[in-house]
Amino acid sequence: MKRTKLYQLLAGRLSEKRRFLQVLTGPRQVGKTTLVRQVMESLEIPSHYASADEPSLRDRTWLEQQWETARLKASSSGEAVLVIDEIQKVSQWPDIVKFLWDSDTHSGKNLKVVLLGSAPLLLQSGLTESLAGRFETIAVPHWSFPEMREAFGYSLEQYLYFGSYPGAAELSGDPQRWRRYIADSLVETTISRDILLLTRVDKPALLRRLFHLSCEYSGQILSYQKMVGQLQDVGNTVTLAHYLHLLSGAGMVAGLQKYAAASVRQRGSSPKLQVLNTALMTLCDPRSLEETRNDHDRWGRLVESAVGAHLLNSCAGSDIEVFYWRERNLEVDFVLRHGNKTVAIEVKSSSRKESLPGMETFAKQFHPHRLLLVGGQGIPLEEFLSSPAEYWLQ
Repeated sequence: MKRTKLYQLLAGRLSEKRRFLQVLTGPRQVGKTTLVRQVMESLEIPSHYASADEPSLRDRTWLEQQWETARLKASSSGEAVLVIDEIQKVSQWPDIVKFLWDSDTHSGKNLKVVLLGSAPLLLQSGLTESLAGRFETIAVPHWSFPEMREAFGYSLEQYLYFGSYPGAAELSGDPQRWRRYIADSLVETTISRDILLLTRVDKPALLRRLFHLSCEYSGQILSYQKMVGQLQDVGNTVTLAHYLHLLSGAGMVAGLQKYAAASVRQRGSSPKLQVLNTALMTLCDPRSLEETRNDHDRWGRLVESAVGAHLLNSCAGSDIEVFYWRERNLEVDFVLRHGNKTVAIEVKSSSRKESLPGMETFAKQFHPHRLLLVGGQGIPLEEFLSSPAEYWLQ
């Protein structure tokens, strides 16, 4: 299945006469490589694909050889596309790419380059330090509910419970096998190869425990001091904040900041833990779909986490920000902000009538563009998960 908007965006950019490095970033197994290969097949110009996801290949000579292969194709046809997958595995890749890219620019070679990576934080750091003004990014987030429904026939309940990893969808009929796949091929591979192998982490065990804690408490606000207590570790709060940032950059879990008028207050707030794919919540809980559905509190947290993951994933690559808000015992589940527009969102997993004092107080204090109730007697959950975040800001 083509992820149509992303496909059209990349194909359009590679068809333009102007040259920019195209950088695709996103978590593991969300279809970055498949997307690029589909675009390569559709273009009427030669292309060359290479992956750096092997330890023996991560050096300057290998990258120069791949570049030269693509240059030869460009020389014979006037232009060509070079795709380097897992570029962050090549040591000192930003400086090498800068040198090769600038050499082509000066000599007039029309080589169009696409870089892929599953460690967005590392990619962004290398791009801004060495390749400023030479690149455009395309964020490839986790799959949406409509994509999983179209490709695998997922119902809403299946999407909430099994999440949205396309590679695991065919295993959902065998929950034990599905859990092993998520744990081994996604979680462990991401932590060991995209975080620990490429970033300095002094306490790997603490990072792993923080990941599991974030999945267990997804949808809940937890101060870093309380996290220290839960994790039973002497690690300080700065270390935990850094590790949560690494996990967020790998597309696993995030810590939403509190909405406030002053940015300083936002940065100093306790985070609201949020998985970026609800499969990570289910992985850590042995209950079946039916058992989870019958647990009202657990199902409510799964629904709220699915909404939060949807908002963060649909905002990926945009300047829309996602927050939560709380004042004493009053709370708003999610707040979207784009420029001077804000949208407050409350999530309900049942149809029972309940007052929303948090929304009322937030409205009086901040005058949002829109107040949304999702689920219950508000916008149907299926409809909300089928619309990108930007839709609600219009």
